[in-house]
Amino acid sequence: MSAENEPVALTRYAHGGGCGCKIAPALLSEILGGSPLCTLAPPQLLVGNESSDDAAVWQLNDDQAIVATTDFFMPIVDDPFDFGRIAATNALSDIYAMGGTPLFALAIVGMPVDKLPPAVIRAILQGGEAVCRAAGIPVAGGHSIDSPEPIYGLVGIGVVHPRRLRRNDTARPGDVLLLAKPLGTGVLSAALKKGALDADGYAALIACTTQLNRVGPQLAGLDAVHAMTDVTGFGLLGHALEMARGSGCRVRIDDAALPFIAGVPELAAHGFLTGASGRNWQSYGTHVELYPGCSDTRRALLCDPQTSGGLLVSCAAAAAAEVEALLREAGFAQAARIGEVLAAGSGAAVAVV
Repeated sequence: MSAENEPVALTRYAHGGGCGCKIAPALLSEILGGSPLCTLAPPQLLVGNESSDDAAVWQLNDDQAIVATTDFFMPIVDDPFDFGRIAATNALSDIYAMGGTPLFALAIVGMPVDKLPPAVIRAILQGGEAVCRAAGIPVAGGHSIDSPEPIYGLVGIGVVHPRRLRRNDTARPGDVLLLAKPLGTGVLSAALKKGALDADGYAALIACTTQLNRVGPQLAGLDAVHAMTDVTGFGLLGHALEMARGSGCRVRIDDAALPFIAGVPELAAHGFLTGASGRNWQSYGTHVELYPGCSDTRRALLCDPQTSGGLLVSCAAAAAAEVEALLREAGFAQAARIGEVLAAGSGAAVAVV
């Protein structure tokens, strides 16, 4: 077997992987210093960085707005093709979470070219292209650099009707919260890195992280759907907190209703947890109230960084059954109602009961 065709363990070249690479929320806030990245806010900029939303949105006319986002990270799996698929799926999710439809993508590529054979890098790009084909869009260009760790992702450009735009800061008291995908990709990736993930577990990880959230525009077409985001590196609690803060509401999560990928709670109980889950809790734990007796392991699952996670949907209670049915019909078999939105009050912004 030639050197170029020998298997390469991508994760050995990265200090972290997937959305677990995200800078912790508290440190990110310190870096930004409370100042907006952009002080110019023309009326056409419908969504900027004021609410930590999933993408920027620029209105072109009465019927069209451009949705623009970028997302990239280091390998979460060793297989290059799978890594490319996961990274691309994750990047396009931000467009779907805004209710948008992708138009095209640009590749972001940083590779240690002295360590990775060209065939491996090519397989990463092919994985991303395969996902873009499934989404019905081209990879129209990109940019590459020689970097010490492998990095891959996309700039995603999409379109949405301004009236169908869905933000993460427009949830309403009385809404029901639904989660489209099960939780636990961080736990599975931790087990994979330690050689403790079996073939079924790996298949479940890939199936979850490469499932496109393309149901987003359908959800946005329902007037009863008031807010959406996707659950990624800050974990369920972190993204629920962003929704609660931005909407001026409180969020209550039913712990018993949370869906998990098969085997995740058991792996977590055996200590397969990510460092990012702890950093997440340190960043926002003071704004979260946990039920009495919640274990450290369970708390870590609630903060588990999700890579290419599911949509978190806030909708009118009367439409919850319709939204849940739509999600399941779209292939999200474990979609579940996980909580509710409450009026602002003196309690914690997010409570887990």
